[in-house]
Amino acid sequence: MTLVHPVYISPFNTHPLLLGQDLLNRFKPLIDYQRLKIWTQVREPLPIPRPLGENHRYSIDAPPTNGPQPAAAQPETDQGTPTTARTPRARPPTSTGVLARHSSSSSPAPLLTSDPRRALIDERIRIGARFLPPLAPVTLQTQMVSEDGDLWTSHAHYTTDAHGALSLCTDASVGGSFVGLEPMGLFWSLQPAPGGREGLRQVKNILLPTVKLRKQNMQTPYVCDVSLLEGHVSPELRGPVLASVSTERWYMAPGVTRHDVRQNGLVGTLFLPPGPGPFPAMLDLWGMGGGLVEYRSALLASRGYASFALAYFRHKDLPGPLTTINVGNAYFKGAFQFLQDHEKVCGDRVGILGLSYGVYLALRISTLPGVKPSCLICINGPIGSTTALIDDGGKPEPFEINRTHWKVNAEGHYMFKEVSHPDNVLQSSKVKIEEIPCPVMYIEGKDDTNSNSAANADTLERSLKACGKGHLLTRLSYPGAGHLIEPPFSPNARISLWSVKPEKLFTVWGGHLAPHAAAQEDSWRKMHQFMERHLRGERA
Repeated sequence: MTLVHPVYISPFNTHPLLLGQDLLNRFKPLIDYQRLKIWTQVREPLPIPRPLGENHRYSIDAPPTNGPQPAAAQPETDQGTPTTARTPRARPPTSTGVLARHSSSSSPAPLLTSDPRRALIDERIRIGARFLPPLAPVTLQTQMVSEDGDLWTSHAHYTTDAHGALSLCTDASVGGSFVGLEPMGLFWSLQPAPGGREGLRQVKNILLPTVKLRKQNMQTPYVCDVSLLEGHVSPELRGPVLASVSTERWYMAPGVTRHDVRQNGLVGTLFLPPGPGPFPAMLDLWGMGGGLVEYRSALLASRGYASFALAYFRHKDLPGPLTTINVGNAYFKGAFQFLQDHEKVCGDRVGILGLSYGVYLALRISTLPGVKPSCLICINGPIGSTTALIDDGGKPEPFEINRTHWKVNAEGHYMFKEVSHPDNVLQSSKVKIEEIPCPVMYIEGKDDTNSNSAANADTLERSLKACGKGHLLTRLSYPGAGHLIEPPFSPNARISLWSVKPEKLFTVWGGHLAPHAAAQEDSWRKMHQFMERHLRGERA
């Protein structure tokens, strides 16, 4: 039988899409020739927006929380970093059996599975193996090629159970890139492979990554290849691959639409969820790395929020030289109003999300006349400016570059933590905290070496309490987490090259892999709860 028009059933169960011959070949083993359909069986349905009521505003399910839950935010204690109690399945002593001896004509080949095979970047994937010898040592390795062509890799050592099976949801790693019960450890522990483009740097006999993984094309996934290897081995000494499986990690869900915005001087990208709307929305602001960073906005839209990723620095479509911020209050107010006035946005349900310098901008925008956001989410940033903006008259605000607080450690790496201390920023630039009109969530990494987040959060908390607005603040603190707290299951770079015009400097961002990963997972979940309450709740 010839299948002329194979049909792919969308995860949203909306309109079928016709596939070409190349995709037909790919899915041929899954074709049901009686019904002439393809059932991909490689992805779980994503949450479907649900109406809020008569006004037809839409909601969406919270990010999945399958499997063990991440560590919750905990205050710092005198005893140091709190540890998360995880209870992995007990393991008998490791067997010395060899997989080759286990194989026979009657034994099925080892099988490695990923459920689902396609998922959003913030979704948990359940990886397991079967048909292995009981109590056998094995290694799982993940490899991925970034958009820059760099090879990223991770590996972990496991021991199969008495039935020759393995599940990352219940079994603990005993070595490799991470240890313990970490169902998504193979993804958040990815690091540049040795020998790559400035990928690793030797620091006190330890190789540290110096390349930051950042997605640029939202319409393609990260493809991660997971391999099953015999024994507890390192990637450099790996033997034959016993089994393998590929997974796709997406920032942009089916049905989400991406729109370039170049109007009224604004430069950004708007992401809209599937469906008619109107939707609650977020204005998405990043830090002084500049450019246009889209992946967080794409993921927010995949979770039911219209999101506008805004460029304000180091972008070719912005006015003036790339070495300075050439926009000011009018630009940021215009961006908020653009989002507020969009036909698919609930105008009274718009929040602002900022990381690093984006925190200062989010706080500043919220106090501008005519701007009233529903909520603010601030991640590791200052309450005052560390650089000049353009004032309402089109002239640079008074500012003098001061390198007094730049610090260099013994390895020659730069740390800018004290630059953003409330006592060291330009005092006239400080946000009028008493004028903040809405709930604020402040997320701080206790190992942030790029911004003095603790001091800024303390000042924010004191000032809000002093004016009777202490109830507006929700504060999350994560020991062991660094500056760049991003969506979950993405790897952290403790050090990377950062362009501080006119030079590139090795900059320390902070964060240790395991606690930083736990902070990203927990904070993302609590961010969604915060947005659900203030952008979808009855109060909004």
